[in-house]
Amino acid sequence: MTISMHSALVPGIVHTLKALSAILGKAQAHCEARKVDPAALLQSRVFPDMFPLTRQAQIACDIAKGGAARLAGLEPPKFEDTETSFAELQARIQRTIDYMLSVKPEQIDGSEAREVIIQTPFGPMPFTGQSYLSGFVIPNVYFHAATAYNLLRHGGVEIGKRDFLGAGA
Repeated sequence: MTISMHSALVPGIVHTLKALSAILGKAQAHCEARKVDPAALLQSRVFPDMFPLTRQAQIACDIAKGGAARLAGLEPPKFEDTETSFAELQARIQRTIDYMLSVKPEQIDGSEAREVIIQTPFGPMPFTGQSYLSGFVIPNVYFHAATAYNLLRHGGVEIGKRDFLGAGA
């Protein structure tokens, strides 16, 4: 039995984005209950040269929606990076989920050999659809979601592995 490209991408990434949204909700509640300025968590970083929490969530969304679009042969939707609150990040995550769910299996399936080229500051990165999915999209979304989780946990938000894995895990 084989798994389709759509099935390899959409359900798992949507699940991870829903879990990210849920931990952001717990972070907001944490700030409200403890009278913590939300910016303290939203702008927290692992190290000064790394992106803050807000950007981690934005990048997870960008990689997810870009993955679905590129594998479907579409132009990725552009979201402005203007979020400054937990609620705005959760809205961005929901827009990303909605977009991913709008891309139909028949648009993505069969894209294993599709050429995908990502433009980076270091130059173009060429992939096949399969290598893009398994070696770029999935690990990047998990990296940025895990970094967001770690920043929140380090900031005192009471979350655990089950929160990262999401409902039903």
